[in-house]
Amino acid sequence: MALLQVRNLTKQFGGLRAVSDVAFDVQDAEILGLIGPNGAGKTTTFNLIAGTLPPTEGDVFFRGERITGLRPHQIAHKGIIRTFQTIRLFKELSVADNIYAGGVSFFKSGLTAGVCATRLARGEQAELRRRVDDIMKYLGIEFAAAMPAGALPYGHQRRVEMARALAANPVLLMLDEPSAGMNPIETGEIMELVRRIRGAGTTVLLIEHDMHMVMGVCDRVTVLQSGQKIAEGTPQEIQRNPVVVEAYLGSGHSYA
Repeated sequence: MALLQVRNLTKQFGGLRAVSDVAFDVQDAEILGLIGPNGAGKTTTFNLIAGTLPPTEGDVFFRGERITGLRPHQIAHKGIIRTFQTIRLFKELSVADNIYAGGVSFFKSGLTAGVCATRLARGEQAELRRRVDDIMKYLGIEFAAAMPAGALPYGHQRRVEMARALAANPVLLMLDEPSAGMNPIETGEIMELVRRIRGAGTTVLLIEHDMHMVMGVCDRVTVLQSGQKIAEGTPQEIQRNPVVVEAYLGSGHSYA
């Protein structure tokens, strides 16, 4: 059984169908790319999976459980964590505290116990601090632990955002355009980070416009256009698909 199953997902805003009857699976321990032109419905699909928007029709299943209609925090607690197109850091807080914030809402001890510093809360806080240190080293940002997140260059802020998502210990990490605004060197570094994240056991669902990144890291690719799925396959199959070439990739390009 697939880790994530999207079935006939539809979202209608008035007379506009932003997503129409979309279906795809994400297998355990794979990187699936979700691509398409602007307005194709990619981020809306993310929002439907994450519970930010309720679907008009269709269902989402995670680990065999129907999660359609659950609130975002309930879906997050099941192991689906996402990032956003625009960076949403606490700019005045330190890098370490930004990452810590990504895991604190998952404490079993709860907020009240944390304030009262119970033994369970103290243990969870210490464990999360250790995890934050490990994640910063893993993503190469430990040098900036005490720096305000807003003082970092754009590319490093993107790393902090990914680190904050990892602090929530995701089973499925949904990345919305992680290389947006980056130069080729920074994009290459993000590609390597995505590979390492999957290598550590986290499944990745990726929206991305940089086709070199998509073709370089994804195991499979799903293509949307005008809210509908028009193709799915390996990166090599997608590059050869005439419908995708005409709708999105353009002819005469190779992303190998």
